[in-house]
Amino acid sequence: MCNILNNLMSQGVWLLLVKVTSLQDNGAGCLKCGDHCPGLDLHEWRNCCTQCKCRREDHDVYSRDVTTLFQKLQISQDTPVARGYAWVPPGISSVEKLEEYMNALPDDRVPRIGKPGERFRQRNLVLQLPLQDFDEAFCGSELTDSERRDFKLFRQKRDYQSYGMGTVKENIERDMKCYKCEGTIPEGSIAVTTSHTGSDVCCHPGCFCCSTCQVLLVDLLYFYHDSSIYCGRHYGESLHPRCYGCDELIFAGEYTRDMSKQQWHATHFNCFNCNNSLTGHRYVNRDTNHYCLKCYEKLFAFPCEHCGQKIGTDVKDLSFNNKHWHEQCFNCSKCKKSLVDQQFTQKSDKIYCAQCHKETFLGKCDGCNQHFDPGDKKMEYQGKNWHEKCFTCKECKKPVGTKSFIAKDDKVICQPCYEDKYAKKCEKCRKVISMGGITYKDTPWHKECFVCTHCKKPMSGERFTSKDNNPYCINCYGDLFAKKCAKCTKPITGLGGTKFISFENSNWHSDCFNCTGCKTSLVGKGFTNEGGRILCPDCTNQEAQVKGH
Repeated sequence: MCNILNNLMSQGVWLLLVKVTSLQDNGAGCLKCGDHCPGLDLHEWRNCCTQCKCRREDHDVYSRDVTTLFQKLQISQDTPVARGYAWVPPGISSVEKLEEYMNALPDDRVPRIGKPGERFRQRNLVLQLPLQDFDEAFCGSELTDSERRDFKLFRQKRDYQSYGMGTVKENIERDMKCYKCEGTIPEGSIAVTTSHTGSDVCCHPGCFCCSTCQVLLVDLLYFYHDSSIYCGRHYGESLHPRCYGCDELIFAGEYTRDMSKQQWHATHFNCFNCNNSLTGHRYVNRDTNHYCLKCYEKLFAFPCEHCGQKIGTDVKDLSFNNKHWHEQCFNCSKCKKSLVDQQFTQKSDKIYCAQCHKETFLGKCDGCNQHFDPGDKKMEYQGKNWHEKCFTCKECKKPVGTKSFIAKDDKVICQPCYEDKYAKKCEKCRKVISMGGITYKDTPWHKECFVCTHCKKPMSGERFTSKDNNPYCINCYGDLFAKKCAKCTKPITGLGGTKFISFENSNWHSDCFNCTGCKTSLVGKGFTNEGGRILCPDCTNQEAQVKGH
């Protein structure tokens, strides 16, 4: 391991780790605030921007001028293996194997130049390898001799015992289990191993992550401790607490732990605004930052909606719809009764107790004349309002609710009662006629129920007649009840103005009442009936003369 490290250091790789982030961080845009932050202006010791108060890592900080790792390892960007990538694993022998490695990574982690993966790499060089963990020159805190000695021992242990670079095996000799996801890595596949775990332990390229943050280890750089693999940041935190204020490891014997279990240098546990020490004092936590009571009230305390005074930290802040009140000011706008732990309603920027709101705004039921309560279901009809239970049918007195009803003489009647008492019913089936229908002799019928009494044929829109108050179609009536013509034997219905002649129990259509002899119409003329034969006078005389001879 020492030989590997010395070899890397001789090529300047370790220098890369120390100088991975340049001082060009100042002015970097904030990834949270966007255009609202003019650019990173790092606090003299806090790990945050003085402009927007966001942490340094929330800004777009990365090295803009750093020499890349494959250049330090003397792999030219112009080689086929390196072309198109900001970094490639050392020792990759071919473009095919390089592509196999890159395809095994999540797409947004592949360090293609100009793609999201390049930005991921640049950003995580900063996050995973904090400069202040590598050289005192990057620490804002002044170290004591004891702290400096412990820092040196930490670096020595890390650099010579824990540091390593993952090795890419281009073709594993047998199926192996990934130590991270426990999935199978097939024989002949590409995998990552480390010198600390041995060649029999490997993982998928996309599984080579820090055991704490679970983020892909940038440039295969890792740190080994207690059988676990870490990024540089979390390796340091596995051995020493990290100050939340300055983001540096704490080597002092004494430090402060706050209510959220964040650690602080004793000298850094200060108000985020005025920088006065909070040790031994009350404070308020807001957005992971601590404030003394005075600064908190100055910066964040809300004005009371009633009295206009700021609501301090020593009193209750009652809030509703982004408005705030002192506890003693949270009263009904009408009766002035306290609303603490009581039901209330806001109306036109004022708050009311339930009773005052009910009496002032909710109105009365037109049925029982009582006020509506908040939350009551209100039934409205023709400008009047009812409780749901009061909106009842005038006949059966049952609540109508949202069911159908009919208004009759300004009275609300449920559909069953209306149909039973007022609706037209079919003369035949006695069911309600809801729409359409026909009327015969002032009696309503469904169209489908108005049929011929004899043949049952529907007669809506057809000619018909009746017998004994029963309707019949023309054909059935003629067949069953009409007189028959003595000439053609067809029924004489008498409908549509039909004329007929009747004589001695015999009947004829007008068109059929003709002389049997000469066929002359006998309508309105004299005739004789000779054995069922009707004859005009001329034909009668002719037959008489024939008989005389």
